[in-house]
Amino acid sequence: MNQAYQEIDGILERYVRPQLKAHGGNAELADIRNGIAYVRLTGHCSGCPAAKYTLESQVKEQVAAHTKLVHDVRLQEEVSQELYDFAKAILRKGK
Repeated sequence: MNQAYQEIDGILERYVRPQLKAHGGNAELADIRNGIAYVRLTGHCSGCPAAKYTLESQVKEQVAAHTKLVHDVRLQEEVSQELYDFAKAILRKGK
């Protein structure tokens, strides 16, 4: 793990995850490319209509306040395996 990844993941762990976990969600650092940190929201935050607001008001704000290693934080918007598994479980219950 490189220094930027460790530092940003540490910021997420200290300042972001406790807030998200209190509401059943979480944030994972997916990648850092070209000075941009890509974050995946999971748990209750995955697919939430307010995910972009959460990213702007909590994740991006905290990362910017605690490091200059990246110049932007963006939401990784691909569908996670967790969301696929959750959807499959719901569909199985309906049968």
